[in-house]
Amino acid sequence: MDTNGNLLATTQTGYSVYARPQSVNDAEDAARVLSDILDIDYETVFGKLTKRGVSEVTIKRQLTTEKAEEIRGYNLPGIYLASEGLRSYVYGDFLSQVLGFVSSDGSGQTGIEAYYDKYLQGLNGMLLTETDLVGDELDNGSTTYVPAINGLTVILTVDAVIQSVVENVLELAMYQQNPQAARCIVLDVTTGEILAMASKPSVDLNNLPRDDIEYLMKYSKNTLLTDVYEPGSTFKVLTASACLEEYRNGNPKAFSAQHVFANSSGTRIIDGSKISCWTKHANGKHSNQTLSDALNNSCNPIFTDIALSLGKETMYDYLEKFGYGSVTGIDFAGEQAGILVPESAVTNGDLARIGFGQTIAVTALQLCMATAAAVNGGLLMQPYLVKEISDPISGQTVKRFTPTVVNRVISEETSKQIAAMLQRVVDEGGGKNAKIEGYQIGGKTGTAQKFVDGALATGKYVSSFIGFFPASQPKYLVLMIVDEPQGQSYGSIVAAPYAGLVFREIINYKNIAPLEERQKS
Repeated sequence: MDTNGNLLATTQTGYSVYARPQSVNDAEDAARVLSDILDIDYETVFGKLTKRGVSEVTIKRQLTTEKAEEIRGYNLPGIYLASEGLRSYVYGDFLSQVLGFVSSDGSGQTGIEAYYDKYLQGLNGMLLTETDLVGDELDNGSTTYVPAINGLTVILTVDAVIQSVVENVLELAMYQQNPQAARCIVLDVTTGEILAMASKPSVDLNNLPRDDIEYLMKYSKNTLLTDVYEPGSTFKVLTASACLEEYRNGNPKAFSAQHVFANSSGTRIIDGSKISCWTKHANGKHSNQTLSDALNNSCNPIFTDIALSLGKETMYDYLEKFGYGSVTGIDFAGEQAGILVPESAVTNGDLARIGFGQTIAVTALQLCMATAAAVNGGLLMQPYLVKEISDPISGQTVKRFTPTVVNRVISEETSKQIAAMLQRVVDEGGGKNAKIEGYQIGGKTGTAQKFVDGALATGKYVSSFIGFFPASQPKYLVLMIVDEPQGQSYGSIVAAPYAGLVFREIINYKNIAPLEERQKS
């Protein structure tokens, strides 16, 4: 179920159809009927019905009641039906990569289905019969029935309404941008609860392409925590946070919020390699900027200066504090830790690029949790997908999950500074396409060139925007990723508007009043 008790997946009575070849009178007629009803190749069915040397063959499992009744109506000799559990997903292609799917025998294979399988499965019933030493039943022996135990109910942190908004917005992004994929995470920055998580393309859990394993695994995989990518400018939030926190702690190599960075050239030469801003610095553009200006303009050289000034030891301390290079600990199998250049091997060129989100690979979930920590008051939270496990019969809670603080990464004061700076990015800078009048939205855009076969791929970008609101007291965070959009590639144009749509729908759903009205009340 979702966080509000809406049913997402359940087990219904299904059927398997099997045959005893020795008892089949007319294999041709039976094969024709079964192949038509079950949409299976005639020759395949006929081969099973005429197979010799076996007592029983399975034709197909996981049939609906309607299909079973249709077969039963033909009264085919040698063809039998057996009831079994049939996993059913209420909305089909919805939350697919999170829910996951089960095998033909009902065992969880991926996603929540696999991770919480031991709770969902229940226990089979048994008939215990008294026998002699060799296993023959005793004439006067007793038989004891041990009833089955139902599986438990798993209640997610996911809100089906917000999830539906995300799914629809991703479909819109796929239609308008024609990318390879579009992905989104929505979470509560105060708790670490995942409120929505989706990727497109996806799969229909009620109609899985089990005959095409490559397609099935590609589009049923939760790439938001299994795949890594260079985050680009969205990563600058960490560098800015480290800079301000170190200054607050008295580090002479750090810079204050008021420090003005000289940046007339718009380039830096590090170990013989040129690092440039994304725009030409004509007419003094981007010259003499504060840290807030640098975030607003997403100016790479400033973040290069910060990373090199702080040094690799300090930068790597913050990478560790913010959770990069390790898994978040979410209750989901297959999470990756990202890729960091070993600290001992980092060159000045590497460190300079790490400062603005290159030469580092992260998962989307890592980026979300790190950004949440930067704006929620400075606490790195452990994300989670399940909030409660309950007994469906008694309604009693068997297990409850609560927010977990991993560590404090920055002070509350630094966090407030960062949130205010990121609000300015949306009000005035690259994030303005996510702006909603009357609401405090903060955020940062990112545009990263993709690596293919170990080299930068021309014209292939990951465009993203990570944002949150209300900026003065953050609650909701949205990460929008558009992978290889066609045409424009800047995250400000390609990703920010879709994050804005998600924010707008959350505001409508939660009936959140504009700031001015809230202040009056």
